[in-house]
Amino acid sequence: MTALTEQHSHTVDHPLLEFDDVGKSYGNVQALRGVNLRVRQGEVTCVLGDNGAGKSTLIKIMAGLHDYTEGVMKLNGIERRFGSPRLAQAAGIATVYQDLALAPLMAVWRNFFLGNEIRKGPLRLLDIPKMKRVCGEELRKMGIEIPDLDRPVGRLSGGQRQVIAIARAVYFGAKVVILDEPTAALGVKQSGVVLKYIVKARDAGLGVIFITHNPHHAFMVGNHFIILKLGRVVLDAHRDELTLDQLTAEMAGGQELAELSHELGRVDPGKVVAPHEVRHGGVAAPELEDGDGEGDGEGKDSTT
Repeated sequence: MTALTEQHSHTVDHPLLEFDDVGKSYGNVQALRGVNLRVRQGEVTCVLGDNGAGKSTLIKIMAGLHDYTEGVMKLNGIERRFGSPRLAQAAGIATVYQDLALAPLMAVWRNFFLGNEIRKGPLRLLDIPKMKRVCGEELRKMGIEIPDLDRPVGRLSGGQRQVIAIARAVYFGAKVVILDEPTAALGVKQSGVVLKYIVKARDAGLGVIFITHNPHHAFMVGNHFIILKLGRVVLDAHRDELTLDQLTAEMAGGQELAELSHELGRVDPGKVVAPHEVRHGGVAAPELEDGDGEGDGEGKDSTT
């Protein structure tokens, strides 16, 4: 065993969240099959896969939206089944979806405490000064400064909105944060902002699950990589076990991509077909019958 492997083994013995042969069926459709997964404190676990690979089903099981039908899910070593998202949140699992569950017309501080407002006094009035103070402090911990916390969230950049959702999850006690395609709809600069805050969440001691279809983004921040295909795990590796090129190749299809490249080996990708060479199947256009056009002069004035 190498020194690197020994060091790694000391840090991975106690995962926060575990999947052991977890499967999920919807009637006759099996969305997940025999999935094994370990999410550890202070690590970013990247789950990659194409559309239909099973990523959404995996998220829904962790978030308490759906129950699994096979295997065992453990949180802190204890088998768990969450009957609702609120139970999952209470257990320390927070999910940040692509739509972020933010109200665009509401202020930053209102969104931060949405559903968890701080109240005071016998009339249970909103403690607005305290909520603004806490919101500003928590955002600064994540490295973001928003001078006007009364600004509607809809006027912020996509990266800033992602950070608000992440900071909110951290403040309300999340131990595991699931990020559902957080960079999918962002440009290069805003994606960089989000990736930076993913690292901050990791450094805060959280177990981060980064769901993505972008291997380049995953490799920038990931410690552990899982690739799903048709509901099965086809790759399970740590950062020291693969390169970006290998991750990209596996994400693109691995052996299937190699077979496709072989099949297309004789294709000239630089060929340009000249207009005079274009053929449309060689099927003749239908000829006009009498009365269908103007060639026979029928229907015209014949008084001349």
